[in-house]
Formats: sequence, C-alpha cells, structure tokens
Amino acid sequence: MAQSEFNLDHEISWFVLPSYWAKIIVGLISCMCFANSYDGDFVFDDSEAIINNKDLRAETPLGDLWHHDFWGGKLSSNTSHKSYRPLTVLTFRLQGLLAEQTCCVPCSFCCLSLATVKPLEKGLNAVFDALVINKLNILELIQKVLHTDKSLENVGLFKKGLLFRITLLLSGGATMLCMRWRIMGTGPPAFTEVDNPASFADSLFVRAINYNYYYSLNAWLLLCPWWLCFDWSMGCIPLIKSVSDWRIIALAALWFCLIALICQALCSQDSHKRRILTLGLGFLIIPFLPASNLFFRVGFVVAERVIYLPSIGYCMLLTYGFSLLSKQAKKKKMLAAAVLGILLINVLRCVIRSNQWRSEEQLFRSALSVCPLNAKVHYNVGKNLADKGNQTAAIKYYREAVRLNPKYVHAMNNLGNILKERNELQEAEGLLSLAVQIQPDFAAAWMNLGIVQNSLRRFEEAEQSYWTAIKHRKKYPDCYYNLGRLYADLNRHIDALNAWRNATVLKPEHSLAWNNMIILLDNTGNLAQAEAVGREALELIPNDHSLMFSLANVLGKSQKYKESEALFLKAIKANPNAASYHGNLAVLYHRWGNLDLAKKHYEVSLKLDPAAPGTKENYSLLKRKLEQLQKKGNV
Repeated sequence: MAQSEFNLDHEISWFVLPSYWAKIIVGLISCMCFANSYDGDFVFDDSEAIINNKDLRAETPLGDLWHHDFWGGKLSSNTSHKSYRPLTVLTFRLQGLLAEQTCCVPCSFCCLSLATVKPLEKGLNAVFDALVINKLNILELIQKVLHTDKSLENVGLFKKGLLFRITLLLSGGATMLCMRWRIMGTGPPAFTEVDNPASFADSLFVRAINYNYYYSLNAWLLLCPWWLCFDWSMGCIPLIKSVSDWRIIALAALWFCLIALICQALCSQDSHKRRILTLGLGFLIIPFLPASNLFFRVGFVVAERVIYLPSIGYCMLLTYGFSLLSKQAKKKKMLAAAVLGILLINVLRCVIRSNQWRSEEQLFRSALSVCPLNAKVHYNVGKNLADKGNQTAAIKYYREAVRLNPKYVHAMNNLGNILKERNELQEAEGLLSLAVQIQPDFAAAWMNLGIVQNSLRRFEEAEQSYWTAIKHRKKYPDCYYNLGRLYADLNRHIDALNAWRNATVLKPEHSLAWNNMIILLDNTGNLAQAEAVGREALELIPNDHSLMFSLANVLGKSQKYKESEALFLKAIKANPNAASYHGNLAVLYHRWGNLDLAKKHYEVSLKLDPAAPGTKENYSLLKRKLEQLQKKGNV
C-alpha cells in the first residue's frame, strides 16, 4: 500500500498508459535519440580505451583486468587516473571474440552502469527504504533525538528489518571501498592543474566558490543540456577570483533553490510531499557527492557522465512539480503541451549530440563554440586535421592551443613535428626545446628534438637527445630507429645495426628498422648477413612488400634470380604503383638476360615515375643492347 501511494500516475493523469505501452514508447524514443550513431567511429578516448587497450587482446590474461584501470594500465601506478571498470572492459573483450569490430554498445553501457553505479545504488536503496517504504520523517526523527524522547522506540519509524538492511549495506559498501583502495595501491590518483584548476587554488575561498559554481553548471546541464563538450578542462571555465564576478549569481540561484526544496522536504505538513521531495533530493545529491571535490580531488571540472544518476532525482522533482501545477492550472492541455514540448526538445538535442559523436571531426568542432578558451579543444581539432593531411589548418589550431596554454607541451610537440616536416627547423627546435624544458621527462619531445638537431647536422646534440628520450622511456623502438639513422649518417655502422636491432627486439613488426638493417648490410657488401636478416624479418612480417623488395635486391645480387624474381613479383602485386619495384625487377631481368621482360618493366617504371633515378640510364643501355642484337641478327 505504501508503494502505491508513491505512484505519481494519478497526479498527472494525462499520460497514463498500460505498462507494456509505456515500455515500448520509452524504448522507441531511446532508439530515436541514438540510432544515428550506431555505426559511428571510435572517437576521442575510444582510441585508448578500445583500440589501443592491451586488455582487449587475447594474449592478456583475464585476471589482469581486475588489477588494471579502464585504459589497460596498472591501477597501482602513480600515472593511473584510477578509473576502475573491469566489467566494462570485459564486455569489450567478449565482443572482440564475437566480431572483428566492437558494435554491441548497449551491452557495454549496461555493464558500465553495473560497474560504477552499484555502490551508489546500495546507498540510494537504503534511502528509498527509509523514506518511502518505511515513511521515515526526517524532521520528526531529529526532533525526537534532540529531545531524547523515550517514545522513539514506539513511533514505528523503523520497521522490521530496516536497521539490519542498512547495517548490511553499509558494511558491504565499506568492504568494497577497502578492496578498491587496496587494488589501486592505497593512493589517490595524481591530477594536474589543467585537469581541475580550482582544486589547486591557494585560497580556500577561491576553491569553495568555484566548486559551487561547478555545481551550478552541472545543475544547468540537467535543466538545459545545450552546452555540451567532450572535455571541460584547460581554461574552459575561467576561475572566479572575486565576489564581483557576475557568475556568483549562478551559485546563489542554485543554493536558493536547493535550500527552498530542503525546507519543503523537512518542514512541509504534507507527509506525502515530504517523502517525494526527500527521495528526489536524495537521488539528486547523493550520487553526485563523489564528483563534488568534497572528499578528494577529481580529475575534471565538469563531466556530463556524473549527472546521469542525479538525473533520476531531477526527473522525480520535475514530475512532482508538474503534478502540483496540474492541480492548480486551469488549462491542463496547455501544460500537457508544454511537457510534450520539453520532451521533443530534449529528444532533438539527443539526436544532434549523438550525430556529433559519429566522428572526431564533428565532436571536436562542436566544442569550439562551447569552450573556445579550452586549449585541448583546439589541440584535438588540429590533431584531427593533421591526421587527414591538412597541415596548414592544423598549424593554426596548434598555435592557438599554445597561445591559450603556454605550457601545453603536447601541442608544442605536434606543432614542432609539422614544422620539422615543412623544413622550418629553427622554429621547430625552439618549440621542442621549450617542451622538454617545461616537462623534462617528455620522451617523445626529446626524440623529435633529436630528429630536428640531426637535420641541422648537430649530431652530438641529436645523439644526446635520443639517449635522453630512451632514459625516460626504456622501451622506445622509434627512438632506437632514429638513433640508428643518426649512426648510419655518421658511418658508425655497427652502432646503427645495434640500434635498429634494439628497435626490432622491442617491436618485432618495426618494418623500417628491419629494412634499414637489410639495406645497410647490402650496401656494405654483407650479402649473406643481409639475406639472413631479410628472411628473419619476412617470417615476422610476411606481408610487408617493402621487405620483399629489399630482400629481392639482395637475392638478385647473390644471383639467386628465381627466388629474387618471385619476391619482386609478390611485392609488385601488393603495391603495383611503386616505380622502384618495376625498375629493380627490370634490372634483375637485364642481368639475367631476359631482355624482353626487362624492357617491359623499365617502361612501366618510367610511366609511373618518368624521373626515376637510374632507370632512364639503364633503359638506354638496354635499348642499345637490343639494337646491337637486332643488327647482329640481320647480319
């Protein structure tokens, strides 16, 4: 009977439907909201959480999932953000077994909810038991405690089993927290100032006022989810530093509304109203507490995901508010139209936002109007453009990211890389030098600085930069590869071979390192060793046409024509438009005496690349030889 009294259907009678129809309509509306993104790309954090996550690979033991964070790193590591969602990662891995590409998003979201919501659900369940099932009157309970009224035992506030259930839930929650604390290494995650600027403010006043402003922004996103951004860090929300800032109005409005609701929940004479408001506020506030910065520093300013659960309380309060209005409103049809209008507007917003999550370009560009001061937004737009080959536009956004955050080392590194490729070496060196000065352990920036210094022919400095990069990242195959190129330029062949060998040990599929080893051994006359390295490489990377080409050259010089021919043809089949492949096969046929096939492939090579080095001269030699043979034949 108590549960039926809590039902609000009789309060708003315009939309009362049979249960099965209600479920069907909710399901259809949900599909309408998100159907347009079911085949979208993996975007933003999906790259690290799914594509590059080693925990999704079959060779990773399942037991490791329980000791790793959401990104596949060790939860006990100081660099981990402590995002612990093993069930979610497990669903991704199971999907990988069922299909080549993860596509069953609803299952993942379901398990994500289970993995992250369960502890909060226990607390909310206890609140529901106390306030609804057992009709606990908080104000009356406080009065009884303060007056130490002996009749407390007889008021019937605690029905049979309530105390036991609350004790059980609290002990279970405490056990889970202890387990989580132990798994993550008994240390909190380490965040930086750009993640959550307010938490690093020296002034308690500045911290408190900004935390409250963040709460008001979250409340506004519940009311009007039009401002949505994939990331709210890096200056997206400037700090409030004085009471003269007009944004103080927002947090004043928030607390005015909350205090008014709390007073109604505690002091209303209507017990039914008290229970609904208390439960709604409980669902609104309690799930948000872990993200409030009250107990520990969190790694974000605003995160839309943390208002998923509070939206339950918001919907309850909104529904109850409409029920009160429906009792007083004379034109109920207009009120019903307003409710439907709000529903349609939110559905439209979901459809628009879902479409923005289809691709990184749409997602990142959608954030420019919401957070124009966020350096990370400009960085991600620039990175997306650079990946598509639009370097000129990418430079513009990288420069803006550095302007907004002069200590943004990742933007400096990427901008330096592009400038390096455009041969603007002096500016590239300046940016990369500044990046490693700001963050001395930034291995990628040290490596790129070494590449620039090598191009400037400052070889000693370049070598030092490479070794510094390796010092900060022990397993860095790309750096060993570039170090090998430096040693090759200095004719330190043994050192070059050792560096490239290290690269292939760390990354057996490092095709460039294998190729350079084969070519260097070939050029120095070590054909047998070059052949051995080439065969070893092809065993590890059997479908790499560049390795086939390099080994074919070695075999041709060793007069193993048949085997060389087979590798050349296989490489050409994999990459038919490579002029050098046809040109070198023509040279092989030329040496072999198969002049007609040599002529054919010389012509194909010159057609693909009329300026191919050496091909014109070899083709001229072949034509003269053919002319001589033709003259002899005529004689």
